[in-house]
Amino acid sequence: MAKRILQLVSEDFEDLELWYPVHRLREEGCVVDIAGEKAGVTHHGKHGAPCESNVSWDDVDPADYDGLLVPGGWAPDKLRRYPKVLGIVRDMNAEGKVVGEICHAGWVLISAGILDGRTVTSTPGIRDDMTNAGATWVDEPSVVDANLVSARRPPDLGAYMKDYIRVLGL
Repeated sequence: MAKRILQLVSEDFEDLELWYPVHRLREEGCVVDIAGEKAGVTHHGKHGAPCESNVSWDDVDPADYDGLLVPGGWAPDKLRRYPKVLGIVRDMNAEGKVVGEICHAGWVLISAGILDGRTVTSTPGIRDDMTNAGATWVDEPSVVDANLVSARRPPDLGAYMKDYIRVLGL
């Protein structure tokens, strides 16, 4: 049976940080759902790439998924304002499901309260935010801490997805 992954989306996502993981996971045979505030809404990345949500996060049952992806860009600053999004992150992390975050996506994990005691990376611009949330921040392309896979920015997507796919068990 195919692994099911949930990709969060909101306006101003980093185009490559959303689409590269989606395409890589689909190449591996995964089913990837795109979850936004409402289903059927087209969101636009920082560089103009469109992405239509096929599910509302209000209708998401974390038990239906094997992994979660949070894109970077400015979308995380919007995503972290929704209690339902934070609940999805908390539930999936608590169940040990693979949680992937890249660049500014760490903001969502900070707001979900799941970084205390974890080792992570992110864009250096939010290093202080990550450490103030209790994480140990390292300057590496991709970091794995149990079920959490984190990366710095678009040039690190290759390493990030190799780690994410490995942790997912593919």
